[in-house]
Parts: sequence; structure tokens; C-alpha cells
Amino acid sequence: MSQAPATSLQDIVSHAKEYGFVFPSSEIYDGLQAVYDYGQNGVELKNNLKNIWWKAMTQLNDNRSGGPIVGIDAAIFMHPLTWKASGHIDGFNDPMIDNKDSKKRYRADQLLEGKAEQYAAEGKAEKAQELLNEMGRLLGNNELEAVRELIIAEGIKCPISGTTNWTEVRQFNLMFSTQVGSVAEDSTVIYLRPETAQGIFVNFLNVQKSGRMKIPFGIAQIGKAFRNEIVARQFTFRMREFEQMEMQFFVRPGTEMEWYEKWRDTRLKFHQAVGLPAEKLKFHIHEKLAHYANAAVDIEYQFPFGFREIEGIHSRTDFDLKSHQELSKKKQQYFDNDLDENGKPFGNYIPYVVETSVGADRLFLAVFCQAFTKETVGEGDSQKERTVLKLHPALAPFKAAIFPLVKKDGLPEKAEEIVKALRGEFRVFYEERDAIGKRYTRQDLIGTPFCIAVDYQTLEDNTVTIRHRDSMEQERVHISELKAKIGYAVSEQRILELI
Repeated sequence: MSQAPATSLQDIVSHAKEYGFVFPSSEIYDGLQAVYDYGQNGVELKNNLKNIWWKAMTQLNDNRSGGPIVGIDAAIFMHPLTWKASGHIDGFNDPMIDNKDSKKRYRADQLLEGKAEQYAAEGKAEKAQELLNEMGRLLGNNELEAVRELIIAEGIKCPISGTTNWTEVRQFNLMFSTQVGSVAEDSTVIYLRPETAQGIFVNFLNVQKSGRMKIPFGIAQIGKAFRNEIVARQFTFRMREFEQMEMQFFVRPGTEMEWYEKWRDTRLKFHQAVGLPAEKLKFHIHEKLAHYANAAVDIEYQFPFGFREIEGIHSRTDFDLKSHQELSKKKQQYFDNDLDENGKPFGNYIPYVVETSVGADRLFLAVFCQAFTKETVGEGDSQKERTVLKLHPALAPFKAAIFPLVKKDGLPEKAEEIVKALRGEFRVFYEERDAIGKRYTRQDLIGTPFCIAVDYQTLEDNTVTIRHRDSMEQERVHISELKAKIGYAVSEQRILELI
């Protein structure tokens, strides 16, 4: 068995659509750019990933492990002053530039990053880094005209018109706005949240007091966020409507770096546990920090289009709670009864925060890309290529498929008995059409780890043949053993114990 050459993003997109994982949104109307729908298999994989993240946060962290984590589900709509306090109204912008000939709009930083990638591919790593450093300096100082001059100096052309006839660079706010109120003249402008974190911060005291939580503790949330990306690309990697899985961990000031390092390492283990290999993961430490952070690192995965961020770990200091306290005039403080080195209570303070934020859609795409495998099987004249999704069994949309060898002689009825025995524990698939080889192939394409064949011997001794997805090996087992055998392989515990 040999591995085929690396696949392209187009292979991933095509497979995702053909086998019910991801569809272009409202495709019958030619779709909507950078918006996607998850199909019948995609929603199962995504839900499995969200579920394992939730358990990794809330079940693996309690008072005995150093700090409990609880969950909330905050509303998408929030009071508009929330986004004033967070800095999104004044500073949540992307630098945009238009080409006068093609009339197309681009993110200035992405144009420069693309040029840096070109330099890196040519073996000019130092030149690539110099360009990125200069871009960071100019954008950090809001020197937008100098950013335009840098684009022109680098000879960056519009991919459509092929010209360097660029407009000035302007800042474009990424938040979607809408109105709430039944009468237009009395309506209030509100925003679709651009991140889920603020729903956690404004509920900090509600959770702390109602749950009698002691610092350190965390609050986790999974939810939709919305950003008006002008240049959305690379399939589900960058979308206008996406889902975040975030956890804010509240700590005593002065201990944040210890927790930052702990969560950085813990989150890397999570990604390895769900099937992303160490050699395709790396840390990217932020040289230039956001205004709210004193440390930040991204976990990047090597997609077919290169290393890109799938999760950010940030030490956010007390910026968020302090900003909400100042604007709302409501104290966001915690009274700490624990004693300091002098034997005195730490008293009142605004907690510092360590954040972990992973995109559910990006994690889905990373796991899907990693699982997508083309390989050559067999030997000599019997060699053939097969495509298989080698998902971790706990993440697969279906855990097992049950196939009667033929549609007669009591085999379908026996197969149905197995389905009824297993479906209370696992999501299983039943099929009796076509040759069994074709049925195996269809399950390989959607990542089902086990196929169970019911044949005439089954009627005699209650044994079935289990075919293993990755190795294609087959073994004979008793029906009474199926639940335990499959259950161990597809258990979420096998992922959780690696974190």
C-alpha cells in the first residue's frame, strides 16, 4: 500500500461536496461567496468535533485539576456599547485597496503576505521576513499611504487586470450592522457579533456569583460569529459566517504567563489527539501584539495552501473586563480570600484573562484535509487507487455500516437485528444495494471505520465479518462482541485521554 501525491484544495472541495460534507450556500441561485452549508455527513463530523472540544474543556477541568471550566451560550445580538468597550467599533478594521482597472478590492496585508510567500518559495526567507516586518510596522502606525507605496514598490499586480494602478489604502470595518425596533425611525443600530468572547466577559460576574466560582476558573462557549470579509477565500478557512469555540480563563494578575504556557501546550495536545500530526502543526509567536495582549501565539496547521492559523492562545490582561467596567460603570471585580506571601487576603482586583480560541470551521477543514487520503493498494496487475477518509473513529459521521451479503434468505432480517442492537449506542448505516465491494468503497469515502458483513455463516453461528477501513483487513467475530469492540474504537475517551 503506497501513498499517492499530496492532494490539492480543489480535491478537498470536490470531495466535500460530492459526499455530503460541505455545500455552497443557496447554490441553486449560484451561491453566496464565502458562505457554506454543512451537509448530512459534514454536520455530523463538525458536531463530533464541537462535542469533543466541549468535553475537553468542561469535563477535563474541575476544582481538582487547578481550575473548573463551565459553559454558557450568549446571544448573538448584544448591546451596541459592548462593541464600543471592546474596541470593535473604533478599531476592528482591515486595510483595503482597490485596483482602478479591474474595480476589484483586496486586503492590502494579504497582497503583501502573498508576495512574502512568493519570496519564501524562491528561497528568499530573509527577504520575506523583512517584507512582513515592514508591513507590520506600517500597519501598526496606521501609515496607509506608505502601505500603498510598498505594494507598488514590490511590483504587486492585480491578478485580474495585471496592473499596479492602485487606489489609496482605506480602513474598512468588518462588523455587520442591522437594526432592532419595529419602527424604522425609532430603531437602534446593533451588530452581529464579530466574536463570541464578549458574551463571556459581560457574563463574568453572573457566572462567578451564581456558580460560586473561585479564581482561577474558565468560561467556554461555542457560537456563531460574523465578519464582513471582503476577501474571503480558501474554502471554509475564511468565511463571513463562522463558528468559534472559545474559552476565557480568569486568573489572578501575575499568574497569567504560567496559565498562558499551560493552555498553549494543552491546546497543541488537543489538535494532535483529534488526528493532526505533530509535523503538520507549529507555533507562530506574535511579534506584534494586539492592544489588549501581553502574549499571543497561534497554532498553525499545514493545509494544502500552507501553514495557517487554526487556534489562537492569548494573554488578554484585564483589558476586556476593565473596559466594560469603565463604560458600563458596573464593577467587574473579584474578591480573593486567598492569602498572599504576607498572610493578607489578595482582596479586590479585576482578573486577568487567558483566552483559547479555535475556529470550528477551520478545525473541520484541517481534520478533513488530514483524513483525505489517496493511496495505491494491491500488487501487480491488481493494483488500484482508492480514496479514503481516515478520520479518527470517534469523529466519523457513521461508526459502522451493516451489509447483508444478499437481499434474500433471511440475511436482511438478521442484519436488521444487528442494526437495532447497535443504533442505541452508535450511529450506524444500513445498505443492501450493489455488490459488497462497492458498498465498502462508499463507506471509505465518508470515513466509516467499520463495515459489518452478514452472510450465510451468520445464520449458523451468529458470527459476522468486520472489515477495517484503514487496513482493509477482515476478521470474524461473534455478534455479541460487536458492541464492545466498536465501542472501544469509537470512544471519545480515546481522544480525551491524550490531552
